Amino acid sequence: MPRDFSEVYLYNFEDLTVGQTASIARTVSEADILAFAGVSGDTNPVHVDEEFAASTMFKGRIAHGMLSVSYISTVLGTKLPGPGAIYLSQSVKFKAPVRIGDTVVTRATVTALEAEKRRVTLSTVCTVGDAEVTVGEAQILLPKR
Repeated sequence: MPRDFSEVYLYNFEDLTVGQTASIARTVSEADILAFAGVSGDTNPVHVDEEFAASTMFKGRIAHGMLSVSYISTVLGTKLPGPGAIYLSQSVKFKAPVRIGDTVVTRATVTALEAEKRRVTLSTVCTVGDAEVTVGEAQILLPKR
């Protein structure tokens, strides 16, 4: 017997409008970086070894770029469009490093709606203060309720 998930969805396709936006804010901690390294297997010393990282162009440890991208997934899967959304694609450009203690504000904004395919295109931007650190575009599929 199929389970009724209708109460899970925040937005149905027809509820969305171009320009609609949602965001989250997360402060990156040492524990976040170590947990991400453990889960992903990315133990690049620029993320986990201060002595090594100090000798790089960054002059210290930086968070994994994909940690910021995971915040985009959080916005899309929990806020806009929300639970039930299917992530189809994500373009991403890393513009600046994120460091321990930085608060990353991640915003997704609906830029296009393709009704016949139930696809949503969103601009995705992560900022620290006034600086853009990650920018891109996501495509999401919204199944019928």
